[in-house]
Amino acid sequence: MERLNNDRLPWLRDKVKKLPLDPGCYIMKDKAGKIIYIGKAKALRNRVSSYFRSVEKHTEKVYRMVESVYDFEYIVTASEFEALVLECSLIKEYTPKYNILLKDDKGYSYVKISPGPWSRITAEKQRTDDGATYLGPYTSSFVVSQTVDEANKIFSLPTCTRRFPQEFGKGRPCLNFHIKQCMGVCQGRISEEDYAQTLAAAVDFVKSGSTQALDQLRAEMNTAAGNLEFEKAARLRDRIRAIERITERQKVFNTRADNQDIVGFAQVDRLTCAAVLKFRNARLVDKDDYIFTDAGTLQQFRAEFLASYYSTRTDLPKVVSVDGEFDDMEMTERYLTSRAGHKVSLHIPKRSEGYQLVEMARNNAAQRLSHETGRTGREVAALDELARLLGLSAPPTYIEAYDISNIGSDTMVAGMVVFEDARPKKDAYKKFSIKTQFTPDDYACMREVLSRRFQRYFEEQETGRGFGRKPDLILLDGGKGHVGVIRPLLREMGLGDIPVFGMVKDDKHKTRAIAEDGGEIAIHSHRTAFTLVSKIQEEVHRFSIAYSRSKHKATAFELALTQVPGIGEKRARELFRHFKTVKAMKAASMEELAQAPAMTEKTAAALYRHLHEDEAPEGNLQLTPDKI
Repeated sequence: MERLNNDRLPWLRDKVKKLPLDPGCYIMKDKAGKIIYIGKAKALRNRVSSYFRSVEKHTEKVYRMVESVYDFEYIVTASEFEALVLECSLIKEYTPKYNILLKDDKGYSYVKISPGPWSRITAEKQRTDDGATYLGPYTSSFVVSQTVDEANKIFSLPTCTRRFPQEFGKGRPCLNFHIKQCMGVCQGRISEEDYAQTLAAAVDFVKSGSTQALDQLRAEMNTAAGNLEFEKAARLRDRIRAIERITERQKVFNTRADNQDIVGFAQVDRLTCAAVLKFRNARLVDKDDYIFTDAGTLQQFRAEFLASYYSTRTDLPKVVSVDGEFDDMEMTERYLTSRAGHKVSLHIPKRSEGYQLVEMARNNAAQRLSHETGRTGREVAALDELARLLGLSAPPTYIEAYDISNIGSDTMVAGMVVFEDARPKKDAYKKFSIKTQFTPDDYACMREVLSRRFQRYFEEQETGRGFGRKPDLILLDGGKGHVGVIRPLLREMGLGDIPVFGMVKDDKHKTRAIAEDGGEIAIHSHRTAFTLVSKIQEEVHRFSIAYSRSKHKATAFELALTQVPGIGEKRARELFRHFKTVKAMKAASMEELAQAPAMTEKTAAALYRHLHEDEAPEGNLQLTPDKI
């Protein structure tokens, strides 16, 4: 970061010294006297002083806030809990720029029934004067979208963009028709009257819900069967079964409570997403999600989010399940209880249904981040899960993995692959020839490779690219022995903050666990993280073994060239350096061979005869790879 641009910093530091060590709230103001941040503290002097020292260690958001501070005020309270209550109240009143502000930008949603005769049911954000019928407004876009989707599937209504009746019989039906989620209006075999009756039943379902719809459909089915209208009765039976299937899927039960909120978080780069799933009567009824920039660590952010989220709500549940530990958990629980008027329990599920619901919330947060960042939800979830599994403060955006490969002592090499945002970054891959180790020793080779890699880091760190970029995580293809060698090395080099773990294989050379100094971390039950680590391990092994084999072939051919009169080891290496590949060398004329460095016409003639009379390896062998 650049130097902090705040001339008031010495004055602010001096003012902080006069603060008491009591609990309370502090109020940061800019030069115009506007409140830009409000916080609470157990000890005011200690907390406020932390903003004005070691400012280069702040997150980008806090750094910019401190840069804008001109003055601050404070209010002493009797306890830290009273400070929390006051903080939430003040934030709600003043909405400071740098506090978490959960702006409700969802607006209202509507269910739209387009004009007939071939009406469609859709979810809409706005109501327009287009002759359609609108149901609503509803405050939850999630519920509206879910309900419309259910109605279209249950009653097999078309959701495509085809126009009826203009496009009857034009083109083949879409996939929805073949999987029995559309009645196939496009084929022109359904009468306008039958379609209108089906649409009316779907609208009744949207208005009344599944329970009343089931009662009505069962009565109609019995009447049809009594009148011997068996085809109609069969259609009604199929609709009843569709409603029952969807209703059953929507009922996600939890053994602890049927009235609770599930809160999950996901992080990528500077973005954090919080997703809240609301369950009432054992059914998912709503979802909220919010995006934040520079939120800091989740350990701190969870408490801040929960206090802000529930400070404006009146429908607090009896249980709030959260996806991890956080600071001030007991005090936050007490605050939520005071807001609700009944006991609210904060819970961190570790197993069974509760854990599955927390994973659902995390996945929803990851999916929202995927839309913001252009990555897939699986990639976001994998990095987030890997960070939690390894105890990292944030998801590892830039991962380097290393593997040692050797075919005897003459072809000891290493490969380095890079995964950025959970995807291979092939232009950052590197190959290493082992230079100081002359006998097979994976530990010594790994130490040499990492030592050389980070020597280059110190030379190029100002560029922030290639070797000049510090990884968020290092993975070694090996067990805790490799980790035990590399962690001390990085500490010696002043890079002990880089997390290092091993990737352990089973007897079938498949990823089995992650190794650390003291043992192993099982990852099979963490599916998304396991898939990512397995992919990284397979890729670094493939890359390093391919380099080892190519170098082994090159070495063998190099030795073969030394059998040519006038060519020794030094001249053979010069030839490879000049021609790059065996194919290029064989394609060269005698004159071109003679023009190569350190060559004579006599030696070139002997080499030409050797290349074209003797059998030699062919193919594009990369003999001077990108290595250090």
